Amino acid sequence: MSLRINDIAPDFKAETTNGPIQFHQWIGDHWAILFSHPKDFTPVCTTELGYMARIEPEFTRRNAKLIGLSVDPVDSHKRWLSDIEETQGAKVNYPIIADRELAVSKLYNMLPADEVTVDGRTAVNNQTVRSVFIVGPDKKIKLMLTYPMTTGRNFDEILRVLDSMQMTACFKVATPANWKPGDDVIIAGSVSDDDAKTLFPDGWKTVKPYLRVVKQPR
Repeated sequence: MSLRINDIAPDFKAETTNGPIQFHQWIGDHWAILFSHPKDFTPVCTTELGYMARIEPEFTRRNAKLIGLSVDPVDSHKRWLSDIEETQGAKVNYPIIADRELAVSKLYNMLPADEVTVDGRTAVNNQTVRSVFIVGPDKKIKLMLTYPMTTGRNFDEILRVLDSMQMTACFKVATPANWKPGDDVIIAGSVSDDDAKTLFPDGWKTVKPYLRVVKQPR
């Protein structure tokens, strides 16, 4: 069955570079960013893991934990992490899942169901394993993205989306196209004008009856 937004993220046990984990237990009351890679020692993914290591404090500040995944074993991951630190100037401290049997990749629909082993396969064979999942503290999937092999992921965008989701979880607003923290937001369509007067006493701009713009709540 395909996963959808607001599905409970499948739970799993896995070996990682930081030891064994039970995914839901590891998340705890945090948000989680699960991002996967088709193979160790691949160039685009090397830059991605390094960049995430550099901006990990930004995720920590947002009560979010990072966890990577690649289809090679832990000892291979650890050798790769040395290369990442050397070439990207950042040490990876977050765990990397060893998904050698493709169990998590299949659980999260990253690979065709008939793919059973990684032996003898290349990054191209594994190319659908370049996905990002954001999971909330309620263990529900909040975002799913899959990228092509040749395009590095924009992890600043993941931070932006996380900011939007955390804010809209607390206030009855939505964020418009290209929104950045501090920009104006949109009053949710489920909020009547009468209710909006209580929620947003400083008022708002009505562009259309269904498009009401208001300053970002704090």
